[in-house]
Amino acid sequence: MKSSESIKKNATFVNKFLRKELRGEPKQLYDAAAHLIIHGGKRLRPYLVLKSCKVLGGKQSDAIAAASSVEMIHNFTLVHDDIMDNDEMRHGVPTTHNKFDMPLAILAGDVLYSKAYHTISSKSKLSPNHTTQLVTKLSKACVEICEGQVDDVKLAENKRIPTEREYIKMIEKKTAVLFEVSCAMGAICAKRKEKDVRNLSSFGRNLGIAFQITDDLIGIMGDSKVTKKPVGNDIREGKKSLPILLAIRKARGSDKKKILKVFGKSKAAKKDVQTAVNTIRSLGIEEEVRKKALQYATKATKSLDSYSGSDKNEMVSLLDFVVKRSL
Repeated sequence: MKSSESIKKNATFVNKFLRKELRGEPKQLYDAAAHLIIHGGKRLRPYLVLKSCKVLGGKQSDAIAAASSVEMIHNFTLVHDDIMDNDEMRHGVPTTHNKFDMPLAILAGDVLYSKAYHTISSKSKLSPNHTTQLVTKLSKACVEICEGQVDDVKLAENKRIPTEREYIKMIEKKTAVLFEVSCAMGAICAKRKEKDVRNLSSFGRNLGIAFQITDDLIGIMGDSKVTKKPVGNDIREGKKSLPILLAIRKARGSDKKKILKVFGKSKAAKKDVQTAVNTIRSLGIEEEVRKKALQYATKATKSLDSYSGSDKNEMVSLLDFVVKRSL
């Protein structure tokens, strides 16, 4: 089965479970909590929970509660991230606080966070020991996500362009950690040894870094019809992502001026933004960023060298999808 087909099949399975869990009164609160979930998403993180479990010989039914809890945490971060960034749209639909209101959106995020742990503790078919391990892993990941968010804010506020190392450290916490914990939780659901948990964790962490690096590339050069955002949106926002910091460091003379003219300028003219994007493209930044993403994808692949089977192959093919996503 192709990775894309497998992702779609798993998403249907997870969505059915999520819809049951995110029902309650007052209805408006649960509508707000489920808002982003019902309007799409590939469910990559729950997919990783389910596949990691199956790679290690576990049963999908033992991992569905953990998989759904990870998706709830992911959406909790999206709701609060949109509030902090004051974003009006996400994936082509109004953000939760824009669709409902700010107080309800904050509460919706809180419900998602709380429901995630309630789902693990009440719906898990695993032993108390394994359930405790799942809660420990996920709660630690949530702390790191918050730390990563603060690091991201600090990088944005600092006038200095960060180093590549600082950027990678930030996305490891803000983004990659949820991929990492998804794979770790899948391994725990399979009731395997700590070595297996470490191997799958390494796969998820490196996949997450490759994912975010590629995502940041799309944020600059992506097709607005696909991204649902204006061309060069991340440049206007002054986002210090890897493609931008590489471009600013590499550019010279007039090229650098063209980029800095629109960097962090929310009201920059569309033609100036397009000129900056074209300049970044001419510097060979796409090729450089793709190469970096591939390096992390290769590390991820090596983490699964001791395993075999169709589920392992589907996880490896997911790397190909992530790194080669079209702009």
